[in-house]
Amino acid sequence: MRRYVARRLGQAVLVLWAAYTLAFLLLSALPGDAVSNRIKNPDAQISPAAQETLLSYYGLDRPLWEQYLHGLGSAVRGDFGYSLSTGKPVADMVVEVIPSTLQLTGLALVFGIAFAAVVALAINYGPWRWLRQAAGSLPALFGSIPTFVVGILALQYLSFRLHLIPAVDDGTLLALVAPAATLGLVIAAPLAQVFATSIRSTRAQPFVHVLQAKGATEGYIFRKDVLRNSSLPVLTLLGLAVGELVAGSVVTETVYAREGLGQLTVGAVNTQDLPVVQAVVLLCTAAYVAVNLAVDLAYPFIDPRILVDGRTRRVTAGRPAARTAPSAAVPAPVAAAVAPAAVPPRRLPVEVSMP
Repeated sequence: MRRYVARRLGQAVLVLWAAYTLAFLLLSALPGDAVSNRIKNPDAQISPAAQETLLSYYGLDRPLWEQYLHGLGSAVRGDFGYSLSTGKPVADMVVEVIPSTLQLTGLALVFGIAFAAVVALAINYGPWRWLRQAAGSLPALFGSIPTFVVGILALQYLSFRLHLIPAVDDGTLLALVAPAATLGLVIAAPLAQVFATSIRSTRAQPFVHVLQAKGATEGYIFRKDVLRNSSLPVLTLLGLAVGELVAGSVVTETVYAREGLGQLTVGAVNTQDLPVVQAVVLLCTAAYVAVNLAVDLAYPFIDPRILVDGRTRRVTAGRPAARTAPSAAVPAPVAAAVAPAAVPPRRLPVEVSMP
């Protein structure tokens, strides 16, 4: 267990380093930066001495590799520096907006799981054939509609026509329902499809037929056996859905005009604010790695046959162990006792007649 956790933590550190390096290289390849753009702006009227001070303060007058090593060392210490566009500490900017994004993604995760569970149960346990067929087409429908289209339609009908939800974020729970439901559809489609397929394959197993032959009801079989055996693929996909929620929050917060991590990321990319983008990338990567690590550690508790080292114990039933011949290291008396006794050949009586 310790070796498994240590290996996973090492992989997490490697992923964080790769994400930081990739973000640094991509943003450094773009022409200009926030400070240089401000210096070149004629309306700013920055003196040459002030220009050198700004470039030196943010380290933009150093070679690229020095900027990378300095930024990496600061990120390891938890210091992401100051924003190139606003001059505020990056950590304070992230802390200000992250509660709103956590509320949105958390409620969206609940909605996505609820949608997926209802659709998967309707596909497998629907009392009518038309209901099962209609529910079977919903995952493809959820997955084909873009997030911004769902958000615009929800605003048009629920806010502007029916006046059920506010058009902008006013801090109430009602204003959070529509964005969370819109974002929940992003993960509901793959979850519903995988959960429905897993339930269908589990219900086809022989042990389910045995329970049905004994008179067990479908509800009892689902609660005791089908749900637990069908949850592993869904749990795996649920860990991957965290990335979809973070990516979808950018579009959702833009459509619903919500302050959050998505809006902060869009503004930082538009102004080429490298410290802010790197902080957001590391934060999202750390959350993604942490959730997938928790999912991997939860596997053995759901299915004890799964070991933390990735292997399963296999027991061969009904096959006796093969006997091996005594080796040369076994003493002669023991080998003689173990070895089967030699049976002398049988001689047939032969009568010989003399002439």
